Formats: sequence, structure tokens, C-alpha cells
Amino acid sequence: MAADSSSSNLRIIVERNPPESRLAELNIKCWPKWGCSPGKYQLKFDAEETCYLLKGKVKVYPKGSGGSDFVEFGAGDLVTIPKGLSCTWDVSLAVDKYYKFESSSTPSSSSS
Repeated sequence: MAADSSSSNLRIIVERNPPESRLAELNIKCWPKWGCSPGKYQLKFDAEETCYLLKGKVKVYPKGSGGSDFVEFGAGDLVTIPKGLSCTWDVSLAVDKYYKFESSSTPSSSSS
């Protein structure tokens, strides 16, 4: 049986409604903020990103999943996105989030 593409082990981790103590421990309110309006965005993560959504709703489709495999998250979720993941963000409600990268690089966007 053939193995899936190398991205199959790149899993997005979603913590639903983490406690305030966890957010304080991560010092989330000192992180930069980012937002986007509804739409589809092609993103590639060159570094691991942790983000906390204040607003919004997103379905993330990993590249090569054929649209059948997606991760959904929204306001109140703490999300960890692995380094090396190429994906499409399908944003149904405008996003406002705090974010932090594990290194100094940022995701490259090829959205038009």
C-alpha cells in the first residue's frame, strides 16, 4: 500500500476553548494580530504557527487532500499549524486572530 504524500503527517491541532490560564501562560495578548475577510487563501507555512482566533470561522484544506479532508476551527480556538503545510484557507466569517511563529519567517501567500 502506497504511503500518502509527505504532508499527511502534518496535522493541524485544534484546542477548543482553552482556559484563560493556558492563554495567559502563552502570553497571547502580547502576540501580533492578523485578520482577513471572507474568501479563499492559498497559504504555505514556512514555520510552525500557533494562533488564537478572536473572531471568524475557517475550513483548512491541506494541499492534495482533494477537498475531502479538512480541519474546521473558529472563534475561541487555539490552533497549531505545522511547519511545511501548504493549504487553502476557506474563510466563511472574517478572521481576527493573535498569532506567533516558531521562527522569524512568515507564511508566504499566493492569493490574488
